[in-house]
Amino acid sequence: MVDFKYSVMIILISAIATFFTRVFPFAVFGRRQPSKTVLYVGKNLPSAVIAILVVYCICGGGMDMHTLLPKVIAGVCVVALHVWKRNNLLSIGLGTVIYMALVQLVFV
Repeated sequence: MVDFKYSVMIILISAIATFFTRVFPFAVFGRRQPSKTVLYVGKNLPSAVIAILVVYCICGGGMDMHTLLPKVIAGVCVVALHVWKRNNLLSIGLGTVIYMALVQLVFV
């Protein structure tokens, strides 16, 4: 069993490290305008990360139809829900429910 003091020290060190990584940019750069490169990366990086995650999720776990088809169906449902409602939580939540229902009930 882990000692209580050891656990508290881990939490404190994690909290301090997180705090300083959040404060560091403001302490160094202040409130001046970010450069065009930073604005470009901030605008385009989230889309690139999502694309990488989609490819990783679809390709992971095998490429046979038994595992690929539920992923594709759930992915199409997520995209359709997001285009229709523009709600991230709804899209991801219902997409997860649809995928799990397909895996547990349809593609057994």
